[in-house]
Amino acid sequence: MADKLTAELYTADGTSKGTVDLNPDVFGIEPNTAVMHQVVTAQLAAKRAGTHSTKTRAEVRGGGRKPWAQKGLGRARHGSIRSPQWAGGGVAHGPKPRDYSQRTPKKMRRLALRSALSVRAADAQIKVVEDFAAWEEPKTKKATALLAAMGVTGKVLLIAEDHERTAIKSFRNLDHVIAHNLGQANTYDVLWADTIIMSQGTLELGQGAPRGTAEHAARAEDVRRQTSDVGPESASAEESEGVAS
Repeated sequence: MADKLTAELYTADGTSKGTVDLNPDVFGIEPNTAVMHQVVTAQLAAKRAGTHSTKTRAEVRGGGRKPWAQKGLGRARHGSIRSPQWAGGGVAHGPKPRDYSQRTPKKMRRLALRSALSVRAADAQIKVVEDFAAWEEPKTKKATALLAAMGVTGKVLLIAEDHERTAIKSFRNLDHVIAHNLGQANTYDVLWADTIIMSQGTLELGQGAPRGTAEHAARAEDVRRQTSDVGPESASAEESEGVAS
């Protein structure tokens, strides 16, 4: 992939302001398809409730008496009317409650997320909005107008910072949009979306502010707060501090 990567930059009302550079360590790597597949499979598996259950022949009520004599009647031998071959009998090898979750190491989740972002960046499907500070209250009309002004159609993933929750609330009523804060960004949603819209602050945080700086410490604390209630298959706080690290 090309070393020089850019994304279109817009204001909060959809006015174009040129381009912004993308970190090639995050948006320009060679995608690892196998890792993306494994991580997405694990994410979908973790969503399964696993509460399915069937009764075995031992759990079905009745059938304790042998239905007829073993020999002499010319019929097949049976020991219980609750055997699997009987109507109303138990189920052989049926599903039982289980946990479908799979363990995916942190480094694997990072690589999968960077691979997915690189795929979208290569197809020019990442767009950046300066900030949403002007959005004082949630308005779905503003979100729809922004998408129209940017010329965005199809499925959209919005990634914003936690203090930009007004924007998240404005977009979340649209059925073709997933709106997250940075701590909830994950591989499946990136691959699901046709276009990814990020605020400029989210982009800087995702690309990694220099460690040891006040900006890094403040942003890292913000991400830890955002991810406090996020499940195991979502990006961790350490991922969000700098996907490239």
